[in-house]
Amino acid sequence: MTTSQDSMTQQLTATLEGSLTQLPAEVSAAFAADRDDLDSAGAPAGVAAVGTAVADVDLVTAQGDTTRLHSELGGRPAVLVFYRGAWCPYCNVALGAYQRELVPALTERGATLIAISPQKPDGSLSAQESNELTFTVLSDPGNTLAGNLGIIAPNNPDAIAAQKQLGLDVTEHNADGTADLPFPTVVVLDAAGTISFIDVHPNYTTRTETADIIAAVDALS
Repeated sequence: MTTSQDSMTQQLTATLEGSLTQLPAEVSAAFAADRDDLDSAGAPAGVAAVGTAVADVDLVTAQGDTTRLHSELGGRPAVLVFYRGAWCPYCNVALGAYQRELVPALTERGATLIAISPQKPDGSLSAQESNELTFTVLSDPGNTLAGNLGIIAPNNPDAIAAQKQLGLDVTEHNADGTADLPFPTVVVLDAAGTISFIDVHPNYTTRTETADIIAAVDALS
């Protein structure tokens, strides 16, 4: 059982441990094998390098309106948080933690926080409302931005089958009807939209710590 005082890592660990007792054994085994494969493979080759300008792509707001990334950045330093979807319990733990711990720090520093996933706009709205998020939540249809950053995770057929056994079909949640997902990733951009920090987590049960993100933002000045 977690409390609001638990660290994000503690909450993520508790969520994983809870799943091991609550899910059918064969489903847990499929997910564990997937995580082991992801851990072994590590971050993919071709991840965008520090110093790269982020692409100005079309994104979709939680209300279904098309926007452009650079207009959302507004010439400010920014933190982009890539997550899998509102259906992912680990994503919800991380988004909630960033709301509590990161938003105030970024506000003090004049930086903005944007969460991005490949899901449909109603999924973005669900993530925003269920986690009481005050920051911007956008959809990246077809993982266009995630693809430009080189952070697309490989699909594991056994894990996808295990998700469907639980009643989750990611293709029904993603805007493009595929099961493609980004690796959980945090990107820190300077005011010009240049990458100054990028942290990719192949294992979706772990996330970038708030303190590391704040330190990366502070390094901009």
